[in-house]
Order: sequence, then C-alpha cells, then structure tokens
Amino acid sequence: MTQTPRRNAARVRLWRWRSNPLRRRSDRVEAWIVLVSWALAVLCGAIAAPVAAGAVGDTLAAERAQARAVPAVLTERAPRTPQVTSDGSAGDTVWAMVRWTAPDGSPRIGRAEAEPAAAAGTRVTVWTDRAGALVEPPLTPTESLFQAVGTGVLAGAGAAAAVWGCGRLARRRLDRLRLERWDAEWARVGPQWRRRMTG
Repeated sequence: MTQTPRRNAARVRLWRWRSNPLRRRSDRVEAWIVLVSWALAVLCGAIAAPVAAGAVGDTLAAERAQARAVPAVLTERAPRTPQVTSDGSAGDTVWAMVRWTAPDGSPRIGRAEAEPAAAAGTRVTVWTDRAGALVEPPLTPTESLFQAVGTGVLAGAGAAAAVWGCGRLARRRLDRLRLERWDAEWARVGPQWRRRMTG
C-alpha cells in the first residue's frame, strides 16, 4: 500500500531570504516588502495608539474642567411617562422645564432630565458651561479613561491595518508583474518547445 503525500506540506520558513538558484529578484523584493510592512505596521500602531488616547483624554478632561454642576428647580410637574431611549426601551428619567442661575446672576430656563412625576419646585442638578448654558453631563474620570483607551486601541489597530494593507497591495502588484513576465517568457519559449515536441 503506497502512502500519498500530505496535502499541506510544511512550509519552508524564510525561503525568500535563502540563497538558491530558483530565487528571483521579485522574491527578494517581496521579502523586503513583508519585512518593511510588518515593521511599519508595528511602529505606526505603537505611535497612533498613545497619541489618539492622549488626545481623547485631554479633550474629555477639558470638557470636565469647563462643566460645572449647578442646582436647579423644576418649574412644572415632570411628566409621568419615562422617555424612550435610542434603542427603543424606556429610560429612568423624563424631560422637564427647570430654572437655574447663571454665573453672572441672571436666571435661566431650559429643559433637563428629572425623575418622573416630580413636583414643581423639586431640586435637581444640571450641568452648565462657564457661560451658564446647559451641557451634557461630562464623563467621569473612569469613563474617560475607558473611552481614551478604547479609542487608542482602535486608532493603533487601524493604523497598523492600513500600513499592512498597503503592503498587501504592493505584493499583489508584484504578483501581477510576475504573471506578466511569465506570460512574456512563455510566449518566447513556448513555440520552441512545440517545435521540439513535433520535430
């Protein structure tokens, strides 16, 4: 009983770097493309990740520094039905009209979140900027850290993937050049083989 060779033979590692008579110039070029692609992908990913994380962290820290918690009171009874969130589920709060005092001492009125069915005059906390306009509550330092780290990971992975993709495109172009050269070589050598086989 004869044994059939395994379909997936072990690949020879670093074959493009080894000296042999069958190695073409394009093989050496491809070896350099692979090496440079890996090196640049790691380098760009390592640079992009902390830069993006730092930028996001600085932005969120600036937002926290500018936002301030201000006491406010409801000017009307809050609705009883909780607001519907973007995913279609009911939230825990409702929107109601509130009144607060701006840094310059002027009274302000706007809509803010409150407990459902809260009576007029109920105290709530709103977030304002330095001019006294309502803003979204800033992220906590822990939430900011998670967002900065997540953004850094995505930016690093994206930068590395972009560089690696450019390397893949270069290798694909190299493969097309090889096929074109093989076709040209066969067009030159093929007729000689046919004459020998028929002669």
